Amino acid sequence: MPSPQPDEATGFFGGRDFAAVIFDMDGTLIDSTPAVNRSWTTWAIEYQLTREQMSGHHGVPAAAIVAELLPPDQHAAAVDRITELELADVDDVVPLPGAERAMIELADAPHAIATSCTMPLAQARLRASELLAPDVLVTADQVERGKPAPDPFLLAARQLGVDPTDCLVVEDAPQGLLGAKAAGCATLAVVTTNPREVLAADLVVDDLSAVAWQVVDGRIRVVPAESADRAE
Repeated sequence: MPSPQPDEATGFFGGRDFAAVIFDMDGTLIDSTPAVNRSWTTWAIEYQLTREQMSGHHGVPAAAIVAELLPPDQHAAAVDRITELELADVDDVVPLPGAERAMIELADAPHAIATSCTMPLAQARLRASELLAPDVLVTADQVERGKPAPDPFLLAARQLGVDPTDCLVVEDAPQGLLGAKAAGCATLAVVTTNPREVLAADLVVDDLSAVAWQVVDGRIRVVPAESADRAE
């Protein structure tokens, strides 16, 4: 289904504004794909898992992936091992197009990151990317259920002091979008790691360079980047 077209005057979402924006991290704000692939490939080889077994897990916490693929007696060691591998490899981690602009334009507005990484890994990747990170960072080790459950987005909204139904979630993965919708949030998807046809969101764009962020009286509106550029 094609994405709705923005109105020149009101922008995307029919001019609706939001109390806060909650971003996924990997694949949405930063490109960690080379590092992720290296770490998980090494881990899969060590645990004798096939490429087919490893597919379809983007956006899912590492502990949930391990629980799905390995017997219970191996879970603790396997989680420790992938954590070790990922923390040791943050090479090539860079901001994705539009991410730096988003963090600058939203600097004085409520916004957060809700990621399937653990806190140490999220902090390591954000440092490596040199992206200006928001004060609120929700990670997989802070919630009982990770994506596709709504828990990360509900916690982020609570820490921001806003109603989740007044939030916009920005995601790149189907599992994350499921969690955002379960939390009652509006959704914006970027086509950075998954094809457009699998991203069931209110709005789908190629990446964050397609949008700009306007903050008026503490409320956030999403507009086409070219419209904002012309107005400057």
